[in-house]
Amino acid sequence: MSNVSYYTAEGLKNLREELNQLKDVERPKASQAIAEARDKGDLSENAEYDAAKEAQGLLELKISKMEEVLANARLIDESQLDTSKVLVLSTVKLKNQQNGMEMKYTLVAESEADLKSGKISVTSPIGKGLLGKEVGDVAEITVPNGTIKFDILEITRE
Repeated sequence: MSNVSYYTAEGLKNLREELNQLKDVERPKASQAIAEARDKGDLSENAEYDAAKEAQGLLELKISKMEEVLANARLIDESQLDTSKVLVLSTVKLKNQQNGMEMKYTLVAESEADLKSGKISVTSPIGKGLLGKEVGDVAEITVPNGTIKFDILEITRE
C-alpha cells in the first residue's frame, strides 16, 4: 500500500536533489569500493569486499525507498489553502498561557520538519494539537510533562 506524502515545492526539490546525489555520486563510489576490494585477492576471506557489498546493498535499499516516496509525493498548492484554520503550511503565532511567551511555528510535512527554522511536523504533538484550530481558540496540547495551553493569536501563509 502506498503512503501519499505532501510536500512544498522546496521540500520536493530537496528530495529530488538528495536522490540524484545518491544515484550519481554515492552509487559510483560504492561500485568503486567493491572493485578495489575485489582487486585485493581472495574474496572468501576479504572482509573489505563483504563490507563494500553490504554498503552497496544498504545504498540501493535507500535509493529504492526514496524513489517510492518520490513516486507517492504530492505538491501542495499553497494558493488553495484556507487561512481561517490551522492546516499544513499554516504559520501560527501562539502564546503560552503559562509563561506568556509568544512563538511562531509553520506546520509542515514530517520530512520537512526543522525546529531551528520554526518548522514543526503536523504529526508532532504540538502539530496535531494545532490542526483545525482557529484564531481565538485555545489549543490544549499534551506533552510528556503535562498539558500546555496555547492561545492561537494569528494564522498566516508565508
